Amino acid sequence: MTWWRLKRQDGGKSRLSDAKLDEHWTAYLEVRKAQAEWERAYLMFDEARGQDQIDYAIYILEAAERKYQIHLKHAKSLGLNRSHM
Repeated sequence: MTWWRLKRQDGGKSRLSDAKLDEHWTAYLEVRKAQAEWERAYLMFDEARGQDQIDYAIYILEAAERKYQIHLKHAKSLGLNRSHM
């Protein structure tokens, strides 16, 4: 069972508080957005032509990778893992 469904189990008792559930959901969404941004940056790099476009695409790709890593690290610190995503 995934973490966003854990809220109402065991006779209505919540396993995760509403604030914690919101934090987990926000972290999940941020990871997915960062992943999509990284994929777009990769496509930009793949389609870059000329030295200036390649340099810019590399810069954007490295920034997107770093952002993705930061959000993954935060999700991991909350106890989320790949099966939750």
